Amino acid sequence: MSQTPIRAASPHARRYYMGGLALAVLGAVFFSAKAIVAKLLYREGIDAVTLLALRMLLSVPFFLLIAAWTWAQRPRPSWRDALHVMALGLLGYYAASILDFLGLQYITAGLERLILFLTPTFVLLLGMLFFQRQVTRLQWCSMAFAYAGIVLVFWHDLSLGGDSVVLGAGLVFGAAVSYAIYLLLSGELVARVGTLRLVSLALIACCIASLLQYALLRPFPTLFTQSAAVWQLSLVNATVCTVLPVFLTMFAIARIGAGPAAQAGMMGPVSTLGLAWWILDEPFSGVQLAGTGLVLAGILLLSLYRGGD
Repeated sequence: MSQTPIRAASPHARRYYMGGLALAVLGAVFFSAKAIVAKLLYREGIDAVTLLALRMLLSVPFFLLIAAWTWAQRPRPSWRDALHVMALGLLGYYAASILDFLGLQYITAGLERLILFLTPTFVLLLGMLFFQRQVTRLQWCSMAFAYAGIVLVFWHDLSLGGDSVVLGAGLVFGAAVSYAIYLLLSGELVARVGTLRLVSLALIACCIASLLQYALLRPFPTLFTQSAAVWQLSLVNATVCTVLPVFLTMFAIARIGAGPAAQAGMMGPVSTLGLAWWILDEPFSGVQLAGTGLVLAGILLLSLYRGGD
């Protein structure tokens, strides 16, 4: 689909696109907060395997309810589509999540956001390579502004060095690639399967994989003997940082496409920067403020376009 400047679109089309962009930004902010919650959970003494298992255990009831509600809706997905959704759940949620949480054990929340927000680049490049999609000059320009800002915001983290930083960065890089593929392929499946049904089935597959992983690596009953603080933070992680942003992002993809939705997600590092300063006492400098301005400029440029891939 060709992309048309939002100024040339009808008022309804402009509102529809801006609404999708707002959903993508909100989804990015809530989803980015999981890095903060994960750091707080690590302070309570749990590891990445336990963190992911609790996250999915507490979020899966929501997805089971949605799956049951949408299952009878027409058209029903084919077995092939159902298998694709399950594979997407393993790739885009399970693999990306465990790699991300493992990486967060070694790097700061800020650096994690920087690496994950290479995702728009992967989405656009994969779209160009496999779907012959065009990337407009304005999209490239918005990405240039946003990525320049992200580099400034997290430059001090990148300059730290060390083997642990290299290991953590590599793990989170793998998470970014996995999630980029998920975004691209889920955009193709939404029309056939439906947004709610796709997300719910994908997250159920992720939950099963996460709990099986815990059962293989840990005595399974120990999952339920965590402290009250761990359960409280895990509930926040499951609802505010998982259920809500997942649906916001999928509705955004349905409205404006995978590429613009991923680019709008660049707001995530900005929110992470503020939350990390407020909650985790991570530093906040003038260079980071300048980078924040560049990220916002990139989002503003992106908002000038009506979506479509």
